[in-house]
Amino acid sequence: MLEFDHVSKRFGSILALDSVTLRCEAKRTTALLGPSGCGKSTLLRCAVGLLWPDAGSVRIDSQRLSESRAIEVRKHIGYVIQEGGLFPHIDVFSNVALMARYLRWDRARITSRFEQLRELVKLPESVATRYPNELSGGQRQRVSLMRALMLDPQLLLLDEPLGALDPMIRRNLQKDLAELFKELGKTVVIVTHDIAEAGTLADALVLLQAGRIVQQGTLAELIDRPASNFVKDFVETQRGAREVLAERRA
Repeated sequence: MLEFDHVSKRFGSILALDSVTLRCEAKRTTALLGPSGCGKSTLLRCAVGLLWPDAGSVRIDSQRLSESRAIEVRKHIGYVIQEGGLFPHIDVFSNVALMARYLRWDRARITSRFEQLRELVKLPESVATRYPNELSGGQRQRVSLMRALMLDPQLLLLDEPLGALDPMIRRNLQKDLAELFKELGKTVVIVTHDIAEAGTLADALVLLQAGRIVQQGTLAELIDRPASNFVKDFVETQRGAREVLAERRA
């Protein structure tokens, strides 16, 4: 479980997070969504210890995240950044195995885990020796997910993981990720600006505006019972949300 307790964060004169309190349930997928600058990525970075709140606290499984524990805690968090963040000068196998090698796993264990994950994310055997620039955008995102899952973390954080993909690849990967999240049974928090994507992937949606949570609930609740004009406008100006809801209700 991931919890934010009255978390605030300021960058100079900009209040990025304004006393955010949120509970992301264990073994469920939560989507943080909203327009650019609303604070969703800042909140995720506070969860992984890349940023520290000016006020409030972050708790993972009831344990407060602190700077003294950050390195140890990160071993139990899988983190996928925007556009994947793969190292271009090493091959796929080496990218995925980075943390396992740092922790001195033996070669057989690393190889076994790599193959397990490769099958899980539906990549061909040939990817292991390729470099990131030899892969498609969708393949790079799948490799990034493999790297995040290598140590079998219980918490998986994804920051706009599909934002740079073309619509067809993005839609296919959304469906694969939705199935994968259910199969893995992990606590997942994903940042997106796309409500249809959030509705496809997540059990709970959290909509932010100007550093505050303006509504949280299911896709149906945001569509059928918007808490404000902002929520209503956010839903109505995006395509696909009602279609996703119809699919989930079918």
